[in-house]
Amino acid sequence: MNGMTTTSDRQLILGTMDFGTRVDTGRAFAILDCFVAGGGVWLDTANCYSFWNDPSGVGGASERVIGAWLRARPGARDAVRIATKVRQNPLVPHSWPQSAEGLSARAVHAGVEESLARLGVDHVDLLWAHAEDRDVPLEETVGAFGELVAKGVALRVGAANHAAWRVERARSLAREQRVEPYTALQLRHSLVQPRPHTPLPEAGHRLLTVEDLDLARSEGLAVWAYSALTWGSYVRPDKPLPTAYDHPGTARVLAVLDEVAADLRATRNQVVLAWLMRQGIDPIVGVSRVEQLEEALTARQVSLTDAHMTGFEEAR
Repeated sequence: MNGMTTTSDRQLILGTMDFGTRVDTGRAFAILDCFVAGGGVWLDTANCYSFWNDPSGVGGASERVIGAWLRARPGARDAVRIATKVRQNPLVPHSWPQSAEGLSARAVHAGVEESLARLGVDHVDLLWAHAEDRDVPLEETVGAFGELVAKGVALRVGAANHAAWRVERARSLAREQRVEPYTALQLRHSLVQPRPHTPLPEAGHRLLTVEDLDLARSEGLAVWAYSALTWGSYVRPDKPLPTAYDHPGTARVLAVLDEVAADLRATRNQVVLAWLMRQGIDPIVGVSRVEQLEEALTARQVSLTDAHMTGFEEAR
């Protein structure tokens, strides 16, 4: 890539994890309206969102809010694409991970059926396996996802928080079964990185690796990155980076980030999002206010040069 490369053709994904729990319905509707008005397309949710913040102890709140918004906005379904996930929803309230639904064929079909009912739609545009389930044969999970695509219940399928080798194994099994393979990856990624080999305190999170990107680029898979803005830590003094990020590389990266942001007259968050999109990675952005979303959407017009990218690479 030479010179200035625009990111306007890249996608920002709206993360809706907190809708119906930390973000009430009114604010969620305003955020969704702003996203569509700003040219946004993809909504990312999960059947388990957000059981840890819901007094009920189970997921479903996010999907219910999206469903209510779709009913209140005639024509909105044609304007957005919906991605949801199965695997982690507790079958017993307040009992996770012990009662997490898993990825058996029965669990996958039941989970999707319940998601469709909450969303009030007849299909989702992308269905994710939210995490691995090594208690279930991979052949069974692959077959279940493939059956849903064959029925038109899911248009595409993807793997979130999976090891690269498991994704490729699943794709091989899909070819053998003559069913739709995973065509998308979702993993945690941002400009700053925790110390190598540091256990993540967030259960179920898996960091994007060089192997994941190699697989995606070799096979033409989409890559979505969650926690792209590290929970606001780039811009909010009241939300410092977790201790796992306390190492010399972080200080170097943040110094370059400030230089680039000043050069481009952009915010730290906008530069981070542009850095991801410049690499062909689609960031998932979760917001609680409309103004936060407006800032994020503007990142699509932020252009990073090769020199900017080199500066970040050397700092990391």
